[in-house]
Amino acid sequence: MANWKAPYRSGLTPASKPIHSQIIIPGSKSATNRALILAALAKTPSRLRRPLSSRDTDLMVKGLQSLGIDISVIKTNGGFDYQVVPNKMLGPASIDVGNAGTVMRFLPPIAALAKGLIHFDGDARSYERPLAPVIKALEQLGVTIEHNGKYRLPLTINGAGKIAGGTVEVDASSSSQFVSALLLLGPATETGITIKHIGESLPSLPHIEMTIQMLKLYGAKVEVGANSWQVKPTDLIGQDMIIEPDLSNAAPFMAAAMICGGSVEILDWPKITSQPGDQLRNIFSKMGAKIERSELGLKISGTEKILGIDINLQEVGELTPSIAAVAALAETESRLFGIAHLRLHETDRLSALATEINNLGGKVIEGPGELSIKPTPLVAKQEFKSYEDHRMATAGAIIGLAVEGVVVENIETTKKTLPDFPGLWAEMLNG
Repeated sequence: MANWKAPYRSGLTPASKPIHSQIIIPGSKSATNRALILAALAKTPSRLRRPLSSRDTDLMVKGLQSLGIDISVIKTNGGFDYQVVPNKMLGPASIDVGNAGTVMRFLPPIAALAKGLIHFDGDARSYERPLAPVIKALEQLGVTIEHNGKYRLPLTINGAGKIAGGTVEVDASSSSQFVSALLLLGPATETGITIKHIGESLPSLPHIEMTIQMLKLYGAKVEVGANSWQVKPTDLIGQDMIIEPDLSNAAPFMAAAMICGGSVEILDWPKITSQPGDQLRNIFSKMGAKIERSELGLKISGTEKILGIDINLQEVGELTPSIAAVAALAETESRLFGIAHLRLHETDRLSALATEINNLGGKVIEGPGELSIKPTPLVAKQEFKSYEDHRMATAGAIIGLAVEGVVVENIETTKKTLPDFPGLWAEMLNG
């Protein structure tokens, strides 16, 4: 894929060329893929309005369709909706998970409800990402899975067409998606499911809360205890729902206002949401931005100051690359901690961020689960590598606003969660 030159301004002086832009962020990947799963398990059809179409969500759609779920596209004036009609799921089928955590972790439990052989495979990086907690949990529930003893992709599920249910123990220390995957399965089991988290820590709790809220929207009954969740067997009811904009994807656009000055207004920012990205309002405020609600959404304005931050990002780890990029341009030092689990994402994000910022002349010290960032003048010496990671690519674009000559390798990887990041970026910079 072609390299892409990140837009930049030579000699950063925020007041000289401020941005004044309104941005519509496409739908949430996390909400879209959860809604697709729940709609597939429901007893009646669903209509998902303004969903995201990206590599991750397209893989989820194709995976569910290969199991026999009827998903069609309905064109609208502003884009499209998904119409989802549940069907009995059957194998044989082959499912490509790409490098999508939600697909590789959410779909195997659902595929176990199908009758027949369901084979899962994906990108090379997907072989390295943890999947054992989901596989072991399904085996505790009596599901037969061929994984050659590796507990990783590729794997084949021999579905019996039903799952009795029961109690499972899972170590979700490396990803909250393991809990969400089993929560989504719960209503479709015969006796329900009780999930007990046995790990030392649990990252990204807002994502689990998002899963629970969406389950309840579809009619599921969920009881939450101390590191435990119980989901009773329930006939889910199809929904007509609007997918919220992906607030995590708003991070680079919000950062642009801080770096360039002026303001960026994110349209349709929800007033109440469980999305981790909503915490950007507080985080960027502490880093010097002016954040205010507007009639149309959320407005972020630059104040000519970017401050460092000392913050635990365990619950909102996906925001780390954008925050680290802004921190590299701040006036004071930053420490981002509680993020050891990011080493197991699309790439080892701690190592990648430290390497790429330091390649620009930065001073980033990488700890086991933290980054210490000391701002220093940055100079483009080589291209900013994306590591096939969409959030690394957008981090490079953020830094490219302030550092002349930054070239981001393979900006196309942003299609994982944003269909046209370069187009949105250019529109923002052009007002």
